[in-house]
Amino acid sequence: MIMPRGDTLLLPANPLFVWLTLVLAFVFNLVPLGRVPAMPDFLAVVLVFWNVHQTRRIGVGVAFLFGLAMDVHDGAVLGQHALAYTLLGFFATTIHRRLLWFTVPSQALQILPLFFAAHLVSLVVRLMAGGMFPGWELLLAPVFEALLWPLVTWVLLAPQRRPPDPDQNRPL
Repeated sequence: MIMPRGDTLLLPANPLFVWLTLVLAFVFNLVPLGRVPAMPDFLAVVLVFWNVHQTRRIGVGVAFLFGLAMDVHDGAVLGQHALAYTLLGFFATTIHRRLLWFTVPSQALQILPLFFAAHLVSLVVRLMAGGMFPGWELLLAPVFEALLWPLVTWVLLAPQRRPPDPDQNRPL
């Protein structure tokens, strides 16, 4: 496989680390930080990241289950977050091969419409169920999520960038 210029060969991702980051992002979403519509959805960012980088391990089903858990926690319409996370997972999986050829800031720009669509789907489901419009600040949440993308990429790929154990039989 031809690698993009300047990229280093990454070690395989530890499945325990992948699941730990997903659970930590879910727990961070559970922290009561107030009802701020512009608050980024950390679980959505981490789900999209692992859907892009570990497509075979984290897929649409995992996104659906975490979405149901968020619906239960928020007391939202059952399926509101599940539908949004499922669509995020599906479209992240769809573009994952193309996305990895770009730089991290370019990836953030290409992920931005996915986050907008997820928030729009969640808003439409909420409004159809008779909920109130949370305000126009809701449009800032996808922007903050896209701005988090470089930081999330740097943090979550750090364990894979560590040098492998030296071995006299392997020149890596």
